[in-house]
Amino acid sequence: MDDTLAPPKRRPRFRRSPEAIPFRITDGDVLILRQLARYRFLRSSHIAALVDRSLDRTNDRLCRLYHAGYVDRPRAQLDYYPTSGSAPMVYALGDLGAELLAERGMEFGHLELSRRNRNAGRPFIEHQLEIVDFQVSIERALRLRGDIAAIHSDELVSEFPEPTRSKRNPLSMRIGVSSAGKTQEIGLVPDLVFGIRFPDGSRRCFMVEIDRGTMPIVRADIGQTSFTRKIRAYLAAHAAKMHESQFGWRAFRVLTVTTDLSRAKSMKEALRQLNVPHSPGPSLFLFAVRDELRASDPIAYTWEDGAGRQVKLV
Repeated sequence: MDDTLAPPKRRPRFRRSPEAIPFRITDGDVLILRQLARYRFLRSSHIAALVDRSLDRTNDRLCRLYHAGYVDRPRAQLDYYPTSGSAPMVYALGDLGAELLAERGMEFGHLELSRRNRNAGRPFIEHQLEIVDFQVSIERALRLRGDIAAIHSDELVSEFPEPTRSKRNPLSMRIGVSSAGKTQEIGLVPDLVFGIRFPDGSRRCFMVEIDRGTMPIVRADIGQTSFTRKIRAYLAAHAAKMHESQFGWRAFRVLTVTTDLSRAKSMKEALRQLNVPHSPGPSLFLFAVRDELRASDPIAYTWEDGAGRQVKLV
């Protein structure tokens, strides 16, 4: 049963009120806490979409949860909140929220979440929010379809071979990549991994890279970070069939969401210059421009692969 008490008066945004607020945890609150545990950082608008509530009602519950200590409002928002005050507030799971979920059976590798939330910087939070923007749009689009469903990374990991499940990060890969006579071992950790399940039980698996335009596309030294280095590693991992041995997948594709058409074009040109034996080449990668994608949704959107072919995810 939900809390029907009158909403609290206006309170400080980034400082918990010293006054006690009449409050009791509801099942809906627990659902909010579970979403924060899954995604790490969420805007209030994300939470409203995920729990299927109005934004006003969601904001009311989040206000109560914040002042009661169950959720945090990362202070890195103060860097931009004065100039974008209408932007939805960003939330993270607080220590009390984690303790509550732990009492209800959820496992946490560590607590002290509030300390980690305080230490999170603005660039990290903004990148995480862009990942969540994409993930929530995928889940909402598939929910509206009804005939197909999203497979969250947690569910995918639960089906991995046991040696992979026992790794600290089951979604990470390490692969040796050769370039100009030099071999470099590269670690790959996708920004997001998800699947789409079809009515016949089949599925498609995707790895996602959210590009913010800050990484150089090409560098001469493979030891330095670049987009080309990353896609070379993906191609090498596919050629070595790491997706089969580590994840038990028959196939996957890499989705790249980038900032503008010019950067997407440069990425595809760099990709076509690569030759990694036994890899699928440019067809492994699908590209989208962020603003265009937001105007549609990832399922309805027409992606373009590295060879310039138009592709739908479904």
